[in-house]
Amino acid sequence: MTASSAVQIQEQNASARRARRRKFWAQAPSYVVLSAWSFFTIFVIGWVLIASLKTNAEVFRDVFNLPEKWQFTNYAKAWNAANFALYFRNSLIVTFSSVVCILAVSAPAAYVLSRMNFRGRGLLTTIFIAGMGIPVLLLLIPLFVIMTGIGVVNTLPGLILVYVTVAIPFTVYILTGFFASLPNELEEAGVIDGASDFGVFWHIMLPLASPGLITAAIFNGIMVWNEYLLVLVFVADSEKRTLSLGLYSLQNAMQYTGDWVGLFAGVSIVMIPTIILFVVLSERMISGITMGAVK
Repeated sequence: MTASSAVQIQEQNASARRARRRKFWAQAPSYVVLSAWSFFTIFVIGWVLIASLKTNAEVFRDVFNLPEKWQFTNYAKAWNAANFALYFRNSLIVTFSSVVCILAVSAPAAYVLSRMNFRGRGLLTTIFIAGMGIPVLLLLIPLFVIMTGIGVVNTLPGLILVYVTVAIPFTVYILTGFFASLPNELEEAGVIDGASDFGVFWHIMLPLASPGLITAAIFNGIMVWNEYLLVLVFVADSEKRTLSLGLYSLQNAMQYTGDWVGLFAGVSIVMIPTIILFVVLSERMISGITMGAVK
């Protein structure tokens, strides 16, 4: 190696180091903001979980200390006395049924819009995209009138129907990108082997789009589990409430009882399932979003 080559390599290495330093300092504010937000979120979640295991006296006396004795009875109190067992069951039924129905309707629609050419395809796609921009508040009165007309207000099936209706545009938009990213050769091979259009969709394309289905299921599941406004409007019977509305009732009762630890226990019961779901399936969700973004 000549001296000029060595000098050129050193200059290239120095230039690369300077570029990395400039990139690091350019991204440093973003890292600081994201780190601060992550720390704050983890701190709040951890504080709520610890406070739910204290007594009311300890919550006000030792705000940031660990409890002297872990009060797991707070969860039993919220589960039984506050009727969270019934609310939890209702939330499971509504969330699972809504997600299954959303995927059952959205997956075929997204497949047709992304893989087949027909007159009006662009218009239908535009309508679905436009549906994502309609605020839910504008739909409350029309939905309530329609649901009253068909007699499903104040029922769990009616609530499931509302969630499916609201979530279809977003889910179709997500799944359209996944189906569009699949290679055409697989679809053509299925047709050559004699499969029908539905057979190609069911046996070939749908399994390949499983990352997108999982991503859509996670987003919709978390949305339905935590949703409050629609269940407040369409459900009046206390026995048909979900966890979000049950937590609101517990908060109202707390104004008279002062049972803060019971409220924290109720918040934890609502929060823990979604945290577990995100931690377990976060990698699948991120990989699914990445796959859907690359065509």
